[in-house]
Amino acid sequence: MVIRKLIGIAMTASVFVVAVLIGRALWVRYMDEPWTRDGRVRADIIGIAPDVSGAVVSMPVADNQLVHKGDLLMEVDPSHYAIAVEQAKATVDAHRADFVRLKADADRRQDMDNDVVSKESRDNALKAAASAAALLRQAQAQLDAAELNLSRTKVYAPVDGYVTNLNVHRGDYVTTGVPKLAVIDSASFWVFGYFEETKLPHVKIGDKAHVRLMSGGEVVGHVDSISRGIYDRDNPVSKDLTADVNPTFNWVRLAQRVPVRIHIDSIARDVILSAGTTCTVTIDTGDNRRGTGRIAALFKPPAS
Repeated sequence: MVIRKLIGIAMTASVFVVAVLIGRALWVRYMDEPWTRDGRVRADIIGIAPDVSGAVVSMPVADNQLVHKGDLLMEVDPSHYAIAVEQAKATVDAHRADFVRLKADADRRQDMDNDVVSKESRDNALKAAASAAALLRQAQAQLDAAELNLSRTKVYAPVDGYVTNLNVHRGDYVTTGVPKLAVIDSASFWVFGYFEETKLPHVKIGDKAHVRLMSGGEVVGHVDSISRGIYDRDNPVSKDLTADVNPTFNWVRLAQRVPVRIHIDSIARDVILSAGTTCTVTIDTGDNRRGTGRIAALFKPPAS
């Protein structure tokens, strides 16, 4: 009877100890170890804007299409720019003819005797030839600009990526410098994990990171950098550019979240990354590798 009671007490104590260990591990996992559900997949989004204005005559890409660097994205009507090139060529030819004539006249005057042509006349001929040379260079620069504008009527993909939010079609009028479509650089994806400031001491550059996408799938990476500043809502700048200090203080102070950039090292083939989607980021710190999180590792935080 006594042995049975001792066994019961031992089992109860064992269950209690295991519960305490699990509770402590979970507490460390959720309160101390660096992980966050507030993660976002990011990528470089390139706004594609034409260098020239005009009507779109060709639109060979579709929304969400994969394009490669150098692929044609759109073509602006080249008619006006082709005419401008011809006009610039005619101007260059005219100034070249003037320069040749004035240069030959100046050379001829330089070979004449002082009794035939005065020094002033020779100087004037040289100045006229120099002026014609300057006008020729100016006309050539205008021709180069016209040819550049003509070449820029075709807009090419600057990187490999995906066309997104396509909202321009053949016949639309586009304006110089106004973005008309976007290309997401397929080689630029990274993850921003917004970690509470209380967990930042456990995050080190180079630490391994596990990213669980809400859409499914996992990505492995490492900590690339930690942001050195966020906006202080409690101390904005007044209209006089002085500190506008909040006179109130709340007893409950929420930990601020600081962006931590995660470089993606590997990704499964069946995982699709989309900029702006949500994920859970867990940092594999040195303490984790030494075993303080072994029990807690069984209780992974949910992805949503």
